[in-house]
This record gives sequence, C-alpha cells and structure tokens, in this order.
Amino acid sequence: MTNLFDLTGKRALVTGGGRGLGLGMAEGLAEAGAKVVILGSSDAVLKAAEALRAKGLDVTGLQGDLSDRAGIPAVFDKAVELLGGGIDILLNNAGVQRRSHCEDFTLEDWDTVINVNLNAVFVLCQLAGRKMLEQGGGKIINLASMLSFFGGFTVPAYAASKGGVAQLTKALSNEWAGRNIQVNAIAPGYMATEMNTALINDEGRNKEILGRIPAHRWGAPEDMKGLAIFLASAASDYVTGAVIPVDGGYLAK
Repeated sequence: MTNLFDLTGKRALVTGGGRGLGLGMAEGLAEAGAKVVILGSSDAVLKAAEALRAKGLDVTGLQGDLSDRAGIPAVFDKAVELLGGGIDILLNNAGVQRRSHCEDFTLEDWDTVINVNLNAVFVLCQLAGRKMLEQGGGKIINLASMLSFFGGFTVPAYAASKGGVAQLTKALSNEWAGRNIQVNAIAPGYMATEMNTALINDEGRNKEILGRIPAHRWGAPEDMKGLAIFLASAASDYVTGAVIPVDGGYLAK
C-alpha cells in the first residue's frame, strides 16, 4: 500500500515554494521521494531549498517572476533543466493578494492578482501539459481557495482568480484525463500564513472564522502535505477534475 504514495524518481516543480503552504507541500513531496524544484520571486526560495537539502531532501531553489507572462516559458525551461529534462508533477501554489473595498479596488491591483494567480497558472499548466503528453502522463495540482466557493470581502480579484483556477482545473482535466494526466485542485481553508496575517490580527474576524471551523484551529502548512502527496502519486490515478478542501470542516458547517 505504501508504494501507492511513493514518489521516488518523480520530478516536481512547486511554485511559491519558498514559504508557507508551498514550502510545506514541497517538503512533503521530497519526503515521499520526489526530486523537487521550488520556484519563488526572491532569494528566500534559495535559502529555503538549502534548509531542505540540509534535511537530506533533493530540493533545488529557482528564482523567477511569474507576473511577467513573457518570461514564464524561460523560467519553466530552467526548472525542467534542473529536474533533469522532464517533469512529472506541477504544483501551482504561487499567489498574491491585494485588499480594498470593491468600489476602490484599482485596476493595477486587479491585473497584478489575475496575472499571478490565474494567467501564470494557465501558462504553466499548458507548458507542463505539453511535456507530460510527450512523456505519457503526469500530475497537475493547482491551488484553489475557500474563495473558489464564495466571494469573501475586499478581495474581488483574489476571489475571481481562485474561481477561475477551480474552473480551469476542470477544463484541463476534461481534455487530459483520457491521456493519463490527472489535474486536480486543493482548496485550503483558513491557514495561519503570512497572506492571512490581517485576518488573524483582526480579533472580530478571527473569532468569527474559528467559530465556524469544527477543528477549532487555523490550518498549518503541514496539514497540506498528505493531500499533495496523494494527488502527486499513483494513489490518485482515478481522481481528476476535483477541487478538494483542506479546511478543518469549514465548508461542511
């Protein structure tokens, strides 16, 4: 049974892998045996990779700017080169957030969020999909959100982008499932990461959120490892087009 979850010999690219949920999932994939490249926009990703290598994991850091659509293919090609010429797992985790009331939300902030959270996801899925089709299969895991299901407050671009990620995941799965590429999405619940600092520090919203989570706590990067490994492994070969919550029961309440 454990062989179903063994990623030995698999090659994975994790975007936004230098911190938070991305780092946690990248560590999980490497612990399961995968060779991993973590992509980030700052040199923090290089330090994170060094720390994981110190644990004996096969992880390499790569800097790249996913907000520059024209530059994404070159970044992807470099990642594939670092992985040894192929890719078996793509985990699209990178994302940005901007907050403002809808009537005041700027088009600049809208473009920034949509470019990173949705446009870059499609470009990377397309590039990885072409490689995987050539190779005979692969796994794509996108990061959706609770805001793939509802609208949130003061985050119209983020909500739109994550709704788009959920639907893109299904569209890609429809075309590629019959060609041995499983495309799924993980929808994290309320996670104690840097992106949610404003919510955690807002006493009223924090209390409201915790009051709806049956697990009675915010999530942590470690909570994402198991599902990431499952969706990257042979254990999920008949799971595709799914948007799976990791939310401590939030959506069920």
